[in-house]
Amino acid sequence: MSSDRLSFKEMCAKFDVTPRTLRYYEYIELLSPEKDGRNRLYTPREVARMTLIMRGRRFGFSLEEIRQWLEIYEKEGTQPQLRAWLDLADRQLVALRDQAEDLERTIADLEKLRNEAARLINAD
Repeated sequence: MSSDRLSFKEMCAKFDVTPRTLRYYEYIELLSPEKDGRNRLYTPREVARMTLIMRGRRFGFSLEEIRQWLEIYEKEGTQPQLRAWLDLADRQLVALRDQAEDLERTIADLEKLRNEAARLINAD
């Protein structure tokens, strides 16, 4: 096997994903590995796409948003893709900040209830 291509198993290990996940990404056309009989071979292009997919998932983007974003590069090139990325990132930053505020309120409420319960236990 060529050193610039990864096998299915190597790709799963490199990105710490299950075989099912990798097959699903193929099924929804996020990845298009080369085929050699029953073997899938992942080129540097596919590795780069997977890196972007994993990063996008970490940032909370949907697979459909990631698919559309990757497709922009294929059809229109780098500049339109970067403009689309800025729009996606701006929207996601707002959503993440809202989630962070909600989480802070939830933590404060839980701490308050926890401290009240501890006070009641110690009052007995």
